Amino acid sequence: MPQVVHVVLVEWSADAAPDVAEQADALVERHLRAIPGVLSIDHGGSVSGEGLESGFDWALVIRFADEQALADYLPHPEHQVVGSFLGAGSARVTVFDVAAS
Repeated sequence: MPQVVHVVLVEWSADAAPDVAEQADALVERHLRAIPGVLSIDHGGSVSGEGLESGFDWALVIRFADEQALADYLPHPEHQVVGSFLGAGSARVTVFDVAAS
């Protein structure tokens, strides 16, 4: 089975704390790295000079060993901590999963 790349794009809500991105970064580091099947994690604000973020402020990209690792991650309690935080602080969240080549 191919590896899977899980992409999460977040637009913070207008009433989110000023340091919401830093809080999200800390939660990702504290809760997601040790989940079985997680191969790599990248997260943070855009560094692109193109300006094509379409209102998204922050991204999370996780590479999983395979589709089963992603399926196991979704209900995992450590993921739930991060997902709840992102959901509470966001105006919009988009998730896209793709098979890695």
